[in-house]
This record gives sequence, C-alpha cells and structure tokens, in this order.
Amino acid sequence: MIPQSAQYLLRFDDLCPTVSRERWQHCRSLIEEFRLQPILAIIPDNQDPELQVSPPNPQFWDEMRAMQAAKATIGLHGYRHLCASGSRSLVPLQDASEFAGVPVEIQRLWIHEGMRMLREQGLNASIWVAPRHGFDANTLRVLRAEGIKLLSDGLIPRPFLRDGLIWIPQQLWAPVEKPSGLWTICVHPNAASDAQIADLRVFLRSHVQQITSVDRALADALPNEPSIVERIDETLASWRIRTARAKKRLQGSVRKHVAYQTS
Repeated sequence: MIPQSAQYLLRFDDLCPTVSRERWQHCRSLIEEFRLQPILAIIPDNQDPELQVSPPNPQFWDEMRAMQAAKATIGLHGYRHLCASGSRSLVPLQDASEFAGVPVEIQRLWIHEGMRMLREQGLNASIWVAPRHGFDANTLRVLRAEGIKLLSDGLIPRPFLRDGLIWIPQQLWAPVEKPSGLWTICVHPNAASDAQIADLRVFLRSHVQQITSVDRALADALPNEPSIVERIDETLASWRIRTARAKKRLQGSVRKHVAYQTS
C-alpha cells in the first residue's frame, strides 16, 4: 500500500543525444543534488526536428548508462517521436500520437527495434513511456510480448493493474502539493525554464522525504485493478486536463491575435 503521505516520482522526457545540453545539465544537477532515481524516458532513434535542440552529445549514452547504474529507471519513449497519427489514445490527453491507430505489425517492429537500440547502448528499458500519452490496445499487446511489464501513464494516484500491465501513474507537469497517493512529475528538459527548475528545486528540498522511485513505489504497493470510483475519478481528471489545455491554447491564440491587430 502507498504510504499515507503523498509520494512523488520524477520523470524526464524526450531524452536523446540532441536534447538541449544546457537545459539537461540543469536537470541533471537536480538529480545529483537530491540523489533522485527518476524515470529517464529515452527516444531510441529521435527523428523529431523539434527535439533536435543541441548538436548530438557524444557523452549522452555514457550519461544514461551511469544514471542507470545509479538506479534510475530506463523508459522506452516511443521509437522516433514522430507523432503523425490522429487516432484516439487509451489515455486521451493529446490529439496526436506516434503509436495509437498504427497497425500492430508496425508497432511491433518499432518497439522491438527501439528495445534493441537501447540494449545496444547497454540500457535495459523496463517501463513504457508513450510520446504524448499516445497508445492503444495493440501497443499494450506488443509490450507484453516484448516483456515490458510497466507503463508510466494514467491518472489514478497509485500503481494499478490494467490490460496485463502495471501502470505507474503520471499526472503532474509541475510540482503540486498533494495530501496522499503517488504522483509522477513529468519534466521536459528542452522546455524547462530556469524559473521552473528553481521551483522544482524548492519543492524537492521541502519534500525530500517524500521523493520515491519506481522500485520503492512498487515495493510499497500491491497493484490491483481500479475500482469503479477510481475509474470515474480518472475520467473526470482527464476531462479537467483536456479542458485546461484547450483554454490555455485559446488564450494563447487570443493574445497572438490582439498582438497582431495592435502591431
């Protein structure tokens, strides 16, 4: 069972040799300062031009191996991070996906190849992290066949069983105080500002006893199927997140329109 006080897990997304070297160094400093054992969501073969921020770092894979040795959990973050499918995901937080709706044979090829590429770098991916939360039932079928038993997603604040996998929830994109449960804070190093890193450092410092890892979270829990109440709460949480994001996009569009009209 998850301890009564809230537990927080850190996840760093979009890791690849072309991640912003400056931004990633700020994140690494947090990991080292607080001795975090985060989820490192690594793209095996990044082809997303938006994530080609810095020249390829020749030390990237050495860094990932060193962090794995320090008990970080390696996550398979899709294959090439090219989110060209508009099919609905099992976790409907985004409108584009790399995997949802893609034929199962292609998904099998991508996941198998992604795992092979990480293994060639000496990395043992044990958890699936879908780009933009995008995956479907076929994705889960392939993951089970590939021996991946863990998935970082879902909004229920505890590890739970679903479709033959253990889900480690991921519900936050910035530190938020919670009364209880397990909460994964997802950080995108390419987009993390100095102010956001500073806020996260303050939060970690004041909650250092509540920071956990995948291994500890699973040791504290006995994952089982969500209850009806948990499924309803998860649906409502998904709706709130999508509504908040839509509102933010609308506000951004209005600001751009006003700026254009007054320029």
